[in-house]
Amino acid sequence: MNIFVCVKQVPDTETKITPTGDGSFIETSSIKWIMNPYDEFAVEQALLIKADNAESTVTVVRVGSTQDTEALRTAMAMGADEAFLVETTENLDSYMTAKALKGAIEKSGKTPDLILSGKQAIDSDALQVPQILAQMLDLPSVSVVVGFEKDGDKITLKREVEGGALEVYEVTGPTVVACNKGLNTPRYASLPGIMKAKKKPLTTLSLSDVGVSDGDRKLKFSNFQLPPEKPPGKKFDAMDEAAAAGVVSEVVGLLRTEAKVI
Repeated sequence: MNIFVCVKQVPDTETKITPTGDGSFIETSSIKWIMNPYDEFAVEQALLIKADNAESTVTVVRVGSTQDTEALRTAMAMGADEAFLVETTENLDSYMTAKALKGAIEKSGKTPDLILSGKQAIDSDALQVPQILAQMLDLPSVSVVVGFEKDGDKITLKREVEGGALEVYEVTGPTVVACNKGLNTPRYASLPGIMKAKKKPLTTLSLSDVGVSDGDRKLKFSNFQLPPEKPPGKKFDAMDEAAAAGVVSEVVGLLRTEAKVI
């Protein structure tokens, strides 16, 4: 069984983000990079499937530049067999990313039996690359998956919908599955796994290798800026009982006219 996992490298949630001088993107030189947290669930699910299917192979694919923290090496340290990196320093949109992933999967020479990914990336928050990839490959897709059961060729998937309900899908054959938190508990990479990962094959491709050009761009990013700073808070002295009623009235008025929360 050929299992592919699409992963993305994203800034750590505790990293301070600063836009570039021209506002075209963010400064990346001092960012701490991690594997997208939702993608960790996808990697773990692939490894769980492999544990029950000894002949399976897990291939991870990423599109982006090489950074200090290499998400592909992390995935291989967890147990993935090999990796493909489509290297680019450009800020690609979702369509270009999906097309690059498709090209890398095809370049691997393997026919995918299952493609896993996180439901979304925590930086762009677009929630659409898995669906675009599925459309390009002409495969069914199920997103926001929190339950996965495999019985022979049949896979039963549970996905979250609004209101706390679950939808249940049964699929057979190649499928794109976008994983959500709660599907499993991702393992930590062990020290032996980290050492083995250094020897596992990592193939680097260019955008031209996978048939992606700037003509594929559907969206152009500009004017990156930080959100406005919150105004300073206001303090009220209500220690004097005689003034308490007036203070309460003032606070209620501000909540209604300025904060507009009541």
